[in-house]
Amino acid sequence: MTYFNNISNIKYEGPKSNNPLAFKFYNPEEKVGGKTMEEILRFGVAYWHTFTEDLSDPFGAGTAIRPWDKYQGMDCAKARVEAAFEFFEKINAPFFAFHDVDIAPEGDTLAESNKNLDTIVAMIKEYMKDSKTKLLWNTVNNFSHPRFVHGAGSSSNADVFAYAAAKVKKGLEVGKELGAENYVFWGGREGYETLLNTDMKLEMDNLGRFFHMANDYAKEIGFDAQFLIEPKPKEPTSHQYDFDVASGYAFLQHYGLEDVLKFNIEANHATLAGHTFEHELHYARIHNMLGSVDANQGHPLLGWDTDEFPTDLHTTVLAMYEILKNGGLGRGGLNFDAKVRRGSFTPEDLFHAHIAGMDSFAVGLKVAQRLIDDKVLENVLEDRYKSYKEGIGLDIVEGKADLHKLEEYALGLTEIKNESGKLESIKAIINQYLLTTFAAR
Repeated sequence: MTYFNNISNIKYEGPKSNNPLAFKFYNPEEKVGGKTMEEILRFGVAYWHTFTEDLSDPFGAGTAIRPWDKYQGMDCAKARVEAAFEFFEKINAPFFAFHDVDIAPEGDTLAESNKNLDTIVAMIKEYMKDSKTKLLWNTVNNFSHPRFVHGAGSSSNADVFAYAAAKVKKGLEVGKELGAENYVFWGGREGYETLLNTDMKLEMDNLGRFFHMANDYAKEIGFDAQFLIEPKPKEPTSHQYDFDVASGYAFLQHYGLEDVLKFNIEANHATLAGHTFEHELHYARIHNMLGSVDANQGHPLLGWDTDEFPTDLHTTVLAMYEILKNGGLGRGGLNFDAKVRRGSFTPEDLFHAHIAGMDSFAVGLKVAQRLIDDKVLENVLEDRYKSYKEGIGLDIVEGKADLHKLEEYALGLTEIKNESGKLESIKAIINQYLLTTFAAR
């Protein structure tokens, strides 16, 4: 059965195309910096937002029209697999990602849930044999069910901790079965509402133990995927233990996990933490902790996780600059953890949204590569920090200075001259590159 009957395979037609169902800038075979766009960008489709999201919100029921929703239970889960692989082929997606409950409904018991999962995983594995689309990462949903009201790995209830661990054990087995390149720990509800009833040290210690247990079991079964932790500052708890990359990195270091996990960084989570997307990417990159990306954006006027498809070109340029400076994403990718807007409820809108996101990151890639080729920002930094290349600055960098030496030097200064940071000029140059990269096409 087909679910997107009126849509053909999406092709690259170039910037002058007026076809809404065609790529204008994403040409998977075009080489940028020696690699194809497909190799660099490694786009992924999020199973939850694309195939299970009904577009409901706190003020109204779902609006999404999905042809597979006429089925129920396991029949619906099987129909979603059919629809998903049809979508992957038509959008030419290299990867996809899912939570356990996205692909199979939970049963009344863990054993029944696992049985449902086994059925759908076997179906997905069969479809993957004839598909180019691979599993970027999988994870388990340890946050939606009422049992996780107090968290999972950080729960105050040891029974819940055990249940969550059992689900992760199954998730690791599923990841190995389907050849997942990564495994993500999304820390929904791993935090607290108030310190008045929270033993923070016990909760964080238990969370550290949880990750070590998962790593030990992955080794036991020979699952060599990259483990990823996804920072999230708020929603649903008032304080998440994985607030941002910096706090997450401190957590990993404290519990001896910095060589086990890297970060899956989401743009909308970055802005909710009060950071830019590029800040989180940069912080992870300079600590060799950048693993993968959830590509979306938040609404600037709304203070929650709106998960919009990325269309801000300035942001995609700066994001791709960090990713290219990182040497790429390795086993990670650009997963569209994004949903269409409530008013975009037709199946065709799913294609429009992914095309917009893929084109936006293709633009970001080409502009970022030009900035790197021309050493635009490298030259800015070289000039701004030139005082550390010689004299007292070089002594500071090389550890040859102490407070005595610095005081002696400072006492001999007659004046201190600072130079302009030229921020407006730098932003104008980035705009120039953004506007001229495609001007002749």
